[in-house]
Amino acid sequence: MSYAGDLAPAEAWDKVAAGALLVDVRTEGEWAHIGVPDTSALDTTPLFIQWNLAGGTPNPAFLSELSAAVPAEAELVFLCRSGVRSIAAAEVATAAGFTAYNVLEGFEGQPDAYGDRVLNGWKNSQLPWK
Repeated sequence: MSYAGDLAPAEAWDKVAAGALLVDVRTEGEWAHIGVPDTSALDTTPLFIQWNLAGGTPNPAFLSELSAAVPAEAELVFLCRSGVRSIAAAEVATAAGFTAYNVLEGFEGQPDAYGDRVLNGWKNSQLPWK
């Protein structure tokens, strides 16, 4: 593993409560149509930086956007739909000198036998979202 580690959604919440910054790396469409994590109860706001742009094209400005938004000493907790893009983001951030974690199961979680994302993840763990 080339990043600080994987966190279950509840552990990610605790890490953010302790001062880490939540970084949602999903697309603008996902944020608009599926929802976003709500960390306002922790007096913080997630950072939204797309890992991929529309159509799945990698975001060439990802690292520069991240570096411009947070200090290098910040602990980062990366979140995507299911925990795959966030691993890649955590690896890139770690290589750039950040301490980065991945949220297992992502925002929506893994699909059930019918393809519905109702099993786990941030939303299904009853963590705040809007």
